[in-house]
Amino acid sequence: QYLLDTWHPRTRPKAIEFNKNQKWLGLRILDARIQEDGEGQVEFVARYRIGGASATKLHERSRFVREDERWFYLNGDIT
Repeated sequence: QYLLDTWHPRTRPKAIEFNKNQKWLGLRILDARIQEDGEGQVEFVARYRIGGASATKLHERSRFVREDERWFYLNGDIT
């Protein structure tokens, strides 16, 4: 629910499906930038595992917008 609550209504999906066997292992922030126009970017690597499989990395540069003193996720590019 937190992801939906912090996703900007303009780009937010109606629902987010997760694998119940998925376990998040860590998050590393590589870069964060705030622009003067109220937008920002965060580059991160998140690690997760599904069941007994090997860990997988998700590397993304996300875009955010600030409205009413809150940051909202807009979209991102997975690298």
